[in-house]
Amino acid sequence: MITLSPIKRRVLYVTLFEIFSVMLTTFILVVLSGGDTQQSLILAIIIASTAVIWNFIYNTLFEYWEKRKQIKKRTFIIRSIHAIGFEGGLTLVCMPLYMLWYGVSIWMALTMEISLTLAFLVYTFLFTLGFDTVFTLPHQTSTTKIF
Repeated sequence: MITLSPIKRRVLYVTLFEIFSVMLTTFILVVLSGGDTQQSLILAIIIASTAVIWNFIYNTLFEYWEKRKQIKKRTFIIRSIHAIGFEGGLTLVCMPLYMLWYGVSIWMALTMEISLTLAFLVYTFLFTLGFDTVFTLPHQTSTTKIF
């Protein structure tokens, strides 16, 4: 396992997460909106940019909470809380974006958000599981340290 400083770990996490999330979001938005790929790609990039800021703030607070509670391992419950909390906060920003971008009703925007949230709950869980397997938590010790 590789240990990074907390800041470098967060930057790497956000960068990798958002690259893959733009691809996933674009695909889902094309399917749900019936729009073209370019229009959905632009919105996916806007959402990803917004998510980068939220991701940094949320993960900083989450890791602070883990450290205070002396949590050494992210269990299924901890990972679930992490994913639900992140997506819940992002939902508050994304709903109005869908309504404005696609000119859809609140119900259609809600349908889009629920679909994306369900997809991202699974994606966030699996991505974080894989990331944590390779890069140790900042407060854990490891024999290999890079950066």
